Amino acid sequence: MRRVRVTIAGRVQGVFFRASCAEEARRLGLAGWVRNASDGRVEAAFEGSDRAVEMMLRWCRSGPSLAIVDDVHELDEEPRGEHGFRIVG
Repeated sequence: MRRVRVTIAGRVQGVFFRASCAEEARRLGLAGWVRNASDGRVEAAFEGSDRAVEMMLRWCRSGPSLAIVDDVHELDEEPRGEHGFRIVG
């Protein structure tokens, strides 16, 4: 079990990033959340198997078709046993 918190910078708001991220995370069976940050970035936390988290991080580096991702910052956290994936904020 692995949990990673990410911050994604670039053109990531107003391009369906959160909705697409949530759809992909649910498809991969991940728990966690995604939200828009006030500074124009997107923040998310993904929790699940190592393989699923790695696949999600790979997805975040490109995002949905309208996004332009400039940077993805990753921070490992202790798993919290979350269930389900939600869009917050």
